[in-house]
Amino acid sequence: MEMPDLSVSLADIKFRNPILLASGVLGSKKELLNRVVEAGIGGLTTKSFTLKPREGYKTPIIAYAKAGLLNAVGLTNPGYKAIPDIIDDVKRMSIPIIVSIAASKPDEFGLIASYAEDSGADAVELNLSCPHVKGHGLEIGQDPKFTGDIVETVSSTISIPVFIKVGVFDNLMETVSKAVEKGADVVVAINTIKAMAIDIYAKKPVLSNVYGGLSGPAIHPIAIRVVHDIYKEFDIPIIGVGGISSWVDAVEFLLAGASATGIGTAIGLYGVEIIGNILMGIDDYMVSEGFSNIKQLIGYVHRR
Repeated sequence: MEMPDLSVSLADIKFRNPILLASGVLGSKKELLNRVVEAGIGGLTTKSFTLKPREGYKTPIIAYAKAGLLNAVGLTNPGYKAIPDIIDDVKRMSIPIIVSIAASKPDEFGLIASYAEDSGADAVELNLSCPHVKGHGLEIGQDPKFTGDIVETVSSTISIPVFIKVGVFDNLMETVSKAVEKGADVVVAINTIKAMAIDIYAKKPVLSNVYGGLSGPAIHPIAIRVVHDIYKEFDIPIIGVGGISSWVDAVEFLLAGASATGIGTAIGLYGVEIIGNILMGIDDYMVSEGFSNIKQLIGYVHRR
């Protein structure tokens, strides 16, 4: 039997496989991006860029949890003018690159998105769900109208696809509905979940910011549920993100309705080699289950 076809297409962007680098602390270092590409990643998402440079929060910014990590980096980044440096390097590797954007106003999102497009980005991802930076995340995503204004501004400003990254909140479906109505091309679900850890001997929060975003295996079942529900309600491609540490996790996302998946924490914990292991596992699974094309898996549970 021939090897299965793992290639996918999202908003007319072609990826060699459905395993993408999720936006996060890994997406701003050129050396690491090179290693991730060499390991077989299908596409890259940068760390979120803001209008002005951000130093982020004071250390400690990382805390270990029983089933994942908490981070409160604080959107550390050199500002949007640094976008070309990252893109130029990636473009030489012929891998699609998605630029993540964090801002507080529609025109700021539009300005950075336009700059990213001019710099050669294949798509932009609007960070509407960061759980630990005031005014640059959850407050935006929880407001469907404001989300719609942002998406409308960006989609009318650029010609490349607009991805939106959502978190977990009560009116999530209303927010997604408004974003789709205003021109979003892809939904990325989910972001980290607001959480905290306490040092019982210091008797204070571990993170300098008190709260951080929980990622890793602990949030995986929640992310699966969100992807499943979005797929059921909307005709829009989905990138499933949250707790991928094996090929089983990736296949779960695909069966739930994701067209691609994002990986982040696991690379930091286990190294870039996990990418190849996941791709090999997906290959073996598809062969054993009689699938020849990755598209046959997408949303399969909804057809049973």
